Amino acid sequence: MSSFLENMANGPRIIIVTGHFGSGKTEFSVSLAYALSNLLKEGRLADTSLALCDLDVENPYFRSRELTEELEAEGVRVYSDPYHGRNGSELQTLDPAILAPVEDKGCRVVMDTGGNATGAMILNQFHRHYGEDYRMLYIVNQNRPGTDTVAKNLFEIAEIERMTSLKVTDLISNSHFIRETTPEDVVSGYRFACEVGKQSGLPVLCATCSREVAEKIKEEDSIEIFPIGMHMRQTYLDRKV
Repeated sequence: MSSFLENMANGPRIIIVTGHFGSGKTEFSVSLAYALSNLLKEGRLADTSLALCDLDVENPYFRSRELTEELEAEGVRVYSDPYHGRNGSELQTLDPAILAPVEDKGCRVVMDTGGNATGAMILNQFHRHYGEDYRMLYIVNQNRPGTDTVAKNLFEIAEIERMTSLKVTDLISNSHFIRETTPEDVVSGYRFACEVGKQSGLPVLCATCSREVAEKIKEEDSIEIFPIGMHMRQTYLDRKV
């Protein structure tokens, strides 16, 4: 098990994923849920169950609830709107049942939030349940206009913390060009995230990319890679028009 996954499997039970619009929060959240489900099957997860909560009520694109059937087939219970995404529902409300995994001390929860501080505000309704049992991961994507400088990322982090009264605990480097991503892009993005970390005082836990790209990254770059899929991209990139 990688040190990153070990942290996710044995650290604080509630894993909040936040960041700028389009930074890749949902793809990361889904990939993390799949990785944790494998550990659950192998008996290597610190908890007895696993849930993914889709808290994005702002953006109708790339929502983790779209993969409810696939995730639940792998042992990940998905919580979202009251109608669970049926009939294309885009209600700006959440299923009250989301409280079940949040309150269940034996359930590890990945919380996929909406973009920016306004998307993260929805976390406020769960405050009394977090205590110290959470970590909040901020996704750094150097290739998005809103987060292409260190200063912009520092501003986003401060705004998310201000609006939620929660503390970002860790950074994840997710700089990419989808299928055009090169090993150099990953290394550059990681170094950029490290500069954000240096100025914010936050650790960078890993960089993300596909397994194919990860295999080409040089060992001397000393970057921990968390391989992610393109689970949310298939219907968009491969759609026939």
